Amino acid sequence: MGITLTQQAADHINRYIEKRGKGLGLRLAVKTTGCSGLAYKLEYVDEPNPNDLLCEQLGVRVYIDQKSLPFVDGTQLDYAREGLNEGFKFSNPNEKASCGCGESFTV
Repeated sequence: MGITLTQQAADHINRYIEKRGKGLGLRLAVKTTGCSGLAYKLEYVDEPNPNDLLCEQLGVRVYIDQKSLPFVDGTQLDYAREGLNEGFKFSNPNEKASCGCGESFTV
């Protein structure tokens, strides 16, 4: 299944890669951290890892760490601006709870 991107997320990723002057796409993974146990990790990809799964949408390549896929499968990645804050927003159907500060989640 993989993940889905909104047009706003795809546009932001493409603009940032263009601004960087290099990059193949974005890597999505989870790491163990925070109050609830897991946190999303995003990084721009210059060279894919052998264990990355590729999900391509709206002209954007998203590389998903294979070990992270069970935690993020079905997630929608959006990019939103709210007042002075802006950033990626995750709508993850696997998420059961998140910490009060919104930095970590559990499945």
